[in-house]
Amino acid sequence: MPFCVCFCFSGTKSFQFQGVFSLENEDSEETTTLIDKKDNVFVMSNKKSKYPVLQVDLRLISDLVVIIVSAAIGGILFSCLGQPVIVGYLLAGSLIGPGGLEFISEMVQVETVAQFGVVFLLFALGLEFSLAKLKVVGPVAVLGGLLQILTFMFLCAITAVLCGAKLSEGVFVGSFLSMSSTAVVVKFLGERNSSSALHGQVTIGTLIFQDCAVGLLFALLPVLGGHSGLFQGMVSVGKLLLVLSLYLAAASVLCWSFVPRFLKLMMHLSSQTNELYQLAVVAFCLLSAWCSDKLGLSLELGSFVAGVMISTTDLAQHTLDQVEPIRNLFAALFLSSIGMLIHVHFLWSHVDILLASVILVIVVKTAVASIVTKAFGYSFRTSFVVGVSLAQIGEFAFVLLSRASNLNLVEGKMYLLLLGTTALSLVTTPLLFKLIPAIMNLGVLMHWFPSEGTPYSEEKALMIEAEHNRIL
Repeated sequence: MPFCVCFCFSGTKSFQFQGVFSLENEDSEETTTLIDKKDNVFVMSNKKSKYPVLQVDLRLISDLVVIIVSAAIGGILFSCLGQPVIVGYLLAGSLIGPGGLEFISEMVQVETVAQFGVVFLLFALGLEFSLAKLKVVGPVAVLGGLLQILTFMFLCAITAVLCGAKLSEGVFVGSFLSMSSTAVVVKFLGERNSSSALHGQVTIGTLIFQDCAVGLLFALLPVLGGHSGLFQGMVSVGKLLLVLSLYLAAASVLCWSFVPRFLKLMMHLSSQTNELYQLAVVAFCLLSAWCSDKLGLSLELGSFVAGVMISTTDLAQHTLDQVEPIRNLFAALFLSSIGMLIHVHFLWSHVDILLASVILVIVVKTAVASIVTKAFGYSFRTSFVVGVSLAQIGEFAFVLLSRASNLNLVEGKMYLLLLGTTALSLVTTPLLFKLIPAIMNLGVLMHWFPSEGTPYSEEKALMIEAEHNRIL
C-alpha cells in the first residue's frame, strides 16, 4: 500500500487575487481527487513512488503566511487605536476567511494547527496560577465567582426553556457569558495603577477563579453536548468526576515526585542554551494534554493541569518566559481562525440584534457582579467598579465556544451571534473604563451611591493593613 497524505479543503472556489494565492500548475499532470458527501475535495498529495518522498503542502504554507501577516497587521492597527489586539486578530480573520475575501483555501488544516493556540493559552494560564493571590480576597473571589457563574447558568437556562431552546444550550450560554477577559482587564487596571486597590484585587481574584473554572467547564462540555437522559447524564457526570479526580490525584503526585527534578535536570542540561528546556516543557504540556484527551477529558484541561504542576516549582516564571513567545504566536493564529468563522455580512444584517445583545450583556453582567460583590460587605462604589470591570466577555469564551461548536452544542446563528457579541464587548471595554469616573460622579449626584462611601485611597490602605495583619 503506497504512503499517501490527504488534505481537505472546502469545495467552494476560493478568492483569487490575480492568481497570487493560486498554486496550481496548469501544465502539471492531472491530480487524483476524492469528494465526500459534503462536497469536500480531498487531494492525494503523494503519488505512487518507489521511494518515500518528502512532501510539502504549499497551499497550507500560503494560508499560514496570509493569516499570520493579516493577524500582525490587525493587531498593530488596533494597538495603535488603543483597542485590545484580540479584536484585531478576530477582524483580520473575518476579512480573509470564507465570510470575507476568501483568501484561505485549506480551512481544516489551518484550524487544526490553530488548536495549538488553545493548548498553549491554557498552559500559560496554569503557569500563572497562584493560590496566594486568591487568599487575599478569597471569599468574594471563589464563592462570589462561583455564584456569578451559577447565576448566569440559571438565568440563561430559564430563558432557553421559555424560548423553546434546549436546556443544555442555555446552560452553556450562561457559562459562556459568565467569563470575563483577564488579559484586557488586568492590562487596563495596570495602566491606571489600580491593581493594588481594593476593587482591583477583588476583580483580579474573580478573574483568576474564572480562569480556573474554565478547565472544569471544558470537562463538563461533553456531558452538556450529549443526547442522553437525565439518569444517564448523571452517571456520565459521575464517571467524569471520578476520572477527573484520579487524573488530578496523579498530577498531584507528579508535582512533588517528578516535575521539580525533571525541570532541574533540564535546566542543568540547558545551561548554555534554553533550547532543550523550552522543548522539554512544551513536550510535557502536549503529553499531559494528550493523556487528558485519551481519558475522555479534554486537551485544554490537560494543558492547564500541566501548567499548574509547573507553577508549584521555583521555575514557574522561567518556564512562562520560555513559553510566552510560542503562546502568543499560536494564540494569534487561534483567534484569527475563530475570526474566519465570523460572517461579516451576517453580523451587518443583524446589527440591531448584535448591539442590543452587547448592551444587554454589559448591563446584566455589571448588575450581577455588583450585587454579588455587595453581598460580601463591600461598598457600593467598590461593587459597582468591580461590576463594570467584569462587564465584557473574555477571550477564553472563544475557546469554550470553539469546543462547544465541535460538540454541536451551539449551531448556526447562535454561534455567529455569540462570536460577534464577544468581539464587540471587548471593543467597548476601553470606553467603559474611561467612563467609570464620570459614572461614579453621576451616581453620587443622582444619589445612586452614598457620598460618604469609602474613597479608593482609604480602601487601599485598609486592604494593605488587613493583609499586613494577616501575615503577622
